[in-house]
Amino acid sequence: MKKQTAGRDALGSFAPKFAELNDDILFGEVWSREDKLSLRDRSIVTVTALIAKGIFDNSLKYHITNAKKKWC
Repeated sequence: MKKQTAGRDALGSFAPKFAELNDDILFGEVWSREDKLSLRDRSIVTVTALIAKGIFDNSLKYHITNAKKKWC
């Protein structure tokens, strides 16, 4: 899995500690455990959770587009 830098890229100067936790802990340690849940399954869970929560904004569009590109 490629190193995640989105937090630092978007928030590094504004909220450096949050960016560090986002990139290193959430994505670096939690989401990188493919032995626990595959990337495909995570994608399905993410789309399902967004729909279940009634979140139909650009984040849902992004995750559906991403899932279709990778898994369909």
